[in-house]
Amino acid sequence: MYTPRAFVETDLAELDRLIARDAFGTLVTPADALPLVSHLPVLYAREGDQVLIEGHWARPNPQARHAGSALVIVHGPHAYLSPGWYPDKEEAARVPTWNYAVAHLHGTLEITEETGALAGIVDRLSRVNEASVGNDWRFEHDRDDHVRQLRGIVGFRILPARIELMFNLNL
Repeated sequence: MYTPRAFVETDLAELDRLIARDAFGTLVTPADALPLVSHLPVLYAREGDQVLIEGHWARPNPQARHAGSALVIVHGPHAYLSPGWYPDKEEAARVPTWNYAVAHLHGTLEITEETGALAGIVDRLSRVNEASVGNDWRFEHDRDDHVRQLRGIVGFRILPARIELMFNLNL
């Protein structure tokens, strides 16, 4: 990712805030001629400098058969800025711009089809997201119909080896 020095962010607390705002990522993996791309809700955890991203795909998704290098992109807030909003910079040939925050997390993708791991991912995703919409659906580990549904997904986890944060915030 091209990141001008002025917009580099190194504080992982900013990544925490970015993902807490919107835990939805773009997962990119290499393929033959074109990259494979999925847009997915993700689980995020951080302990010190160690970050963990988890989620799952629908089993038919071709990306669900990929283990290896991966990139997770997390988009933060963004907005167009009109030059008319900063008249004090008239002498500097003001121009329009776009403010945004984004994170690129590079690492090795690990996949899992283990029932307990999949149940844990679905359970944690539903707890976080159900709470955010004021509902209380729960994955029930002892319900056969819930467990059977896990056959339709493949889980993943990424421990990013490189994290790039860019906060292009002007004005």
